Amino acid sequence: MPSQFFGLNIAYTGLLASNAALNTTSNNIANVQTEGYSRQQVTQQAANAIRVFQTYGCAGAGVETLAIERIRDEFYDFRYWNNNAKVGEYGQKQYYMKQIEAYFDDNGKNAGFKTVFDQLMITGLQEWMKNPDDASFKKQFVGYAESLTEYFNGLAGNLEKLQKDLNEEIKVTVDDINSIASEIATLNKQINTIEYTGSMKANELRDRRELLLDRLSEYVDVEVKETAVADTNNMDRNTGGHRFIVKIAGGQVLVDDDKYNGLECVSRTTNQKVNQTDIDGLYDVYWVNGSKFNLKNAAMGGALKGIVDLRDGNNGENFSGVVTKTGTTDVEKQNPDGTTTKVTHDTVTVEVGKHYLTDLNKCNLSDTGGVINLGNKEFYYDSWTYKVSYDDKGEAVYSYEFVLSDSELNKSPLTSDREGMPATVGSGVDYQGIPYYMAQMNEWVRTFSQKFNDILGSGYSGDIPGIDLFAGDKMTTEGQYVFDEVYRYDRFSKEMYDKQLEAAIEEQFQADRAAAKQALMDGGMTETAAEAAILLQEPTLQQAARDKVTPNFSLSVTVGKNVTDNDNYYLMTAKNFNISSTVEKDPSRLANKKKEEDGVSQNDLLQDIKDLATDKNSMSFRGSSASEFLQCILGDVALNTERAETFYASFKDIANTIDLQRLSISGVDEDEEAVNLVRYQNGYNLASKMIQTLTEIYDKLILDTGV
Repeated sequence: MPSQFFGLNIAYTGLLASNAALNTTSNNIANVQTEGYSRQQVTQQAANAIRVFQTYGCAGAGVETLAIERIRDEFYDFRYWNNNAKVGEYGQKQYYMKQIEAYFDDNGKNAGFKTVFDQLMITGLQEWMKNPDDASFKKQFVGYAESLTEYFNGLAGNLEKLQKDLNEEIKVTVDDINSIASEIATLNKQINTIEYTGSMKANELRDRRELLLDRLSEYVDVEVKETAVADTNNMDRNTGGHRFIVKIAGGQVLVDDDKYNGLECVSRTTNQKVNQTDIDGLYDVYWVNGSKFNLKNAAMGGALKGIVDLRDGNNGENFSGVVTKTGTTDVEKQNPDGTTTKVTHDTVTVEVGKHYLTDLNKCNLSDTGGVINLGNKEFYYDSWTYKVSYDDKGEAVYSYEFVLSDSELNKSPLTSDREGMPATVGSGVDYQGIPYYMAQMNEWVRTFSQKFNDILGSGYSGDIPGIDLFAGDKMTTEGQYVFDEVYRYDRFSKEMYDKQLEAAIEEQFQADRAAAKQALMDGGMTETAAEAAILLQEPTLQQAARDKVTPNFSLSVTVGKNVTDNDNYYLMTAKNFNISSTVEKDPSRLANKKKEEDGVSQNDLLQDIKDLATDKNSMSFRGSSASEFLQCILGDVALNTERAETFYASFKDIANTIDLQRLSISGVDEDEEAVNLVRYQNGYNLASKMIQTLTEIYDKLILDTGV
């Protein structure tokens, strides 16, 4: 049977429960504007009844306050984090694509491509055609041409600055990720310290941790897993502890309980350059333990992915092919005392078939050395040689021969087992970022300069042969590249190959014929008789010569470190595009007629230049004419900008919707808390009233019933 004071104890539990509920409501109201705060509520249950051994059975023992818990639905957190990664990615792309669009835009306020190109090919050319031999009009035309080169120089400079900004933003983002990871690891330890008792919940700390995950999910995709820590000696016991793991970038562990894996940015050296147009010092990201963090991970999301896509996006057009041959070559090494020493370097030949590698105008392979991956093993290279030849079926065969760096960089030598394996340089980033637009500009500049210079070089100014108008400045030393005809990869054709082959066969035939004739004369024949005998043998000798000659003729262009005698149009870029210094000093050297004997007023050569702007047969860029460069590029830019804006707006709306759903569950509602305040106050008042009533009863019992 319970004691006479049992009711007082029951009322006391009610008073405690109502007090806890009031305090929790007060805390909710105080944090109504706190970011990331989750509404809390008191969890109560009826206390275990007491057996009183009476006919009515058990007596209720009041109420128990079990816990103060957060009202939070993890489902909405996971949905928010997954969506937030897209918000971060497309937010970055939207912001930077608008800048790129502004650089290319020709809206009349700034001198864009159409403006400067029309000045050159319409205004300047029309005036020149009226006075073809007048030096002043040639000078004016050169001035317009210089405006075109300055346009591309400025555009390349702006994109380089943008790539630098993106590179720095990668470092800032990585630093923020490290900061968040460190704080989450600290919170994990604090949460477990509080909750290991099994009876308490670190609500505010958990809110803070999930707020950090909200921030982290905008930088990079987030995957979270929380598992209870078991007591191996008593598996049924609730320890209250949890192991909290945060994974990013497609499942790489960032935080594991109270430990985190830090990230660091490491600048690439000149030996690690990927694209010809890349600025120096681009960051690669590594874990602090030295393993590489894959920035090109297809599963990665968030702002980091958006920044990397813009900084490194090459439209998926990285160097790739198949290793067909390995070998060695001797390279002259410059000694400190000025002498040279021949050093043997490994070489590897890679056959390619991608359109942007077979046409060197479109290629963006580093011209200062880099890293090539041969069958998942990396090697440094110093230079490469582009080769094109034709097989016995008349099909063009394109290949690149890489000269690998010395043993200081390549610790292990190249072995023949690499043959047949895939070869790649860099990664294919399937987005049109800075490298893509730079490569597009380079392609147009190279193609236009080649065609323009070819026309001028085929004509005359007076009785003087024409010379090139466009050139490329050397970036490391003063002077300009002199583009030699022997390195004109755009002119090497099957017809040229056949001519080289026939010339070699004829040379071999003549040598064999002379040797055979000399042998007959040494045997006692007269020269006349020997010549007559040889005439009968000519068909056999010709076939023998054809069998001896190996059809391996090709055109080669070498690019890389310490290559100084191979000036070719690949070395011309939008950044170093310029006017020939010779023409700049003496514009009268510009050719205006096709034949030397024509009069000085002849301008038939200028008509070919005029056709170059609009005739696709004269020059084609992506299936369009030279004048349509801006439409092609702006089409890409506008499409990417619109896509980024559309996706950003869409994912932002989804994020707001999910957040509202999340707030509807875990957010603090002022009206609801006001109702709760009245409800819990009434409960507290009733419990107090019960205690007061029982006090009066006990007074009566103790004071008035005594003997």
